[in-house]
Amino acid sequence: MTPVIETAAIFHNATPADLYELFMDSAKHSAATGAPAKISRKIGGKWSAFNGMICGKNLALLPKQMIVQTWRSTAWKAADPDSILVVHFEKSASGGATVHLAHIGVPQYDHKGVTQGWMNYYWKPWRKYLKGRKRSG
Repeated sequence: MTPVIETAAIFHNATPADLYELFMDSAKHSAATGAPAKISRKIGGKWSAFNGMICGKNLALLPKQMIVQTWRSTAWKAADPDSILVVHFEKSASGGATVHLAHIGVPQYDHKGVTQGWMNYYWKPWRKYLKGRKRSG
């Protein structure tokens, strides 16, 4: 079994609700990552991001707090089971918000790429997006 990917990031200029919306709102997700996303806001609904390169289904949603989804990449083998993604948003002690992520079941051959991907394709672009949004609005 592959190790769980665990990561956390603090966003000083956002609330837990802001971060939840960046993940769950198709337009905001697309704008923040710079790539097309289509995201259902319903439990059992499908989602895709990065023009369909990653996709899955919503398993549990607690608005402004937590998202649980199946998750898979088009680079994975057909025989690979979907992974499970758990994302939790909370208010930071220093102000702002923290996102905690646990990604379970990523195939060993893509583990490093997915681990780095969270930083490179989500947390870094989110920081840039939020910085621009707060200063302009």
